[in-house]
This record gives sequence, structure tokens and C-alpha cells, in this order.
Amino acid sequence: MSLKRKIVQAFWGLLSNAHLSGFITGKIYTGPLKKICVPGMNCYACPGALGACPIGSMQAMLSARHPRIPFYVLGFLMAVGVAAGRLICGWLCLFGLIQEILYKIPVPKIHVPEKADQVLRYLKYVMLVLFAVLLPIILRDEFGMSTTYFCKWICPVGTLEGGIPLVLLDRTLRQAAHLLFAWKTVILVVIIGLSMTIYRPFCKYICPLGAFYALFQKISFVRLRVDTSACVHCGKCERVCKMNVDPVQTPNSAECIRCGDCVSECPQNALYFLRKTREHKNIMERKRAK
Repeated sequence: MSLKRKIVQAFWGLLSNAHLSGFITGKIYTGPLKKICVPGMNCYACPGALGACPIGSMQAMLSARHPRIPFYVLGFLMAVGVAAGRLICGWLCLFGLIQEILYKIPVPKIHVPEKADQVLRYLKYVMLVLFAVLLPIILRDEFGMSTTYFCKWICPVGTLEGGIPLVLLDRTLRQAAHLLFAWKTVILVVIIGLSMTIYRPFCKYICPLGAFYALFQKISFVRLRVDTSACVHCGKCERVCKMNVDPVQTPNSAECIRCGDCVSECPQNALYFLRKTREHKNIMERKRAK
């Protein structure tokens, strides 16, 4: 399951950033596909990006001189959330894959205390409500203009995928890159460092897109199900979960990215997403036969 998921993540990352000539010319793709949002975090300014980041698109509409309600973006996000919840985080997020690869580096790991972890989890909702929605609406200059505060001041995805490649490819941007670019680079370096010691820290504590999808976890079509008659409460699923979720007690926790590790680890096949596997059915039939 883990290998399949990483292959899907890598494939989707390449597919959504398939404008390869942009990495040579430093020119951003502006064709018709750029009007379409992609389901995961993927910077609009990335030279290879074919689609638009939903968080960036939402901020762009809210921060305009004449702000508009981003009906298309909200409808898109709600549709994806209802369909899959945070499955997008586990299977289609390229930055999530990068964090997972960094976590494989053999350095000492940090165990975040449970109480601190629970408090820090709410930070991503602050990022969504405050930096992605309220500040672009409220804070405006004398001309009535605002900015995309999360993208501009925080997002490490934009720095990695858009800022650094464009600065390297464009001499004018290199000359213009000053304190803001330095600040964003520091944030990226910190996230990279934390990703080596904490599993997916950006996804756990910062990502506003993950926070939005988390709102639909309990009602999404794809959600984790538990066959309580098959579960023996061995605790293997909880121990294997790197997002610190107990799949039996809270199978559709807002923190679950539906990576499927718990499903693969369960010796009784008591966990499943859409339907019970044939193997699970065979186990239950043998139990009933006894």
C-alpha cells in the first residue's frame, strides 16, 4: 500500500507539473488549464504547473480590489472534500511526498508531546480562517487592494515550487528578491528540517487545504470503516499510524490522511475503505463455520 501510494503521489506530481519547458525558460504556463484548480497544494507560480492551487485561487479572488465570493473554488473544494476528504493529502499531494522522503533520512526523530500536538493541530485552521480568508478581505491598502497573505508570507510549497526555480531562472527576479524571499526561504528550510524529524509537520500543523478537507472527513464517500466483529483490539493499526490516530476509536479523525497503512497492517482485515476485501470475507466465513 505504501509503495503504491508513493507511486501515485509521484505520478500526480509529474502530471500536474508537466509544463517541463517552463523549467528551462522560466516562463509560467498561462494556458486554459490554468483556470482549473488541482485538488492538492501546487503553486500557481511553479514553472511546470498546469493548474491552479485552490488556496491561492481563493485568496486571489478575495484580495482583489472588488472582492468576489469564490464560488467555483469553494464548490470545487467542497466536492473534493465530500468525495474523498483528506485522501487527497495522503495520495495526491506532492509536498506530502517530499516530506515523507525527508522523514526517511536517518536522523533522530522528535516525539511531540500529546498535549502540545493536540494544540498545534488547530494551527492549520488558523491558517485557513485568518491568513487564507480574513486577512485578504480585511487588510487593504489606500487603493483598496489586498494580497494573498498565506501564499505571500507563509507557504513553503510556493517557495519550493515557484519562488526558487523562478529566481534561479530569471535574472530580474534575482535582483528583486530581497527580504520577503529570504523570509520565505527561512520558513522552507525550517519545514525541511522539521520534516526530517517529525512526520509531515506541514500537513499536521500548517496546511490550510488539509484543514478544509478535514471538515468533510466524517461525511465523505471514501472513509475508513471498522468491522467491530472482526477487530481483536491488538493495537497494531494505532502503532503504525504516523498521524497519531487510533483508527478503531476514531476511524475518520480530521487528522487521518487515509494513507492505508492501518488497513495493510490489520491482521484481521477489520479495516477497509469502500468495501470489504475478499480476504476479509473469507476470514469471517471461517469464523462463522467454527
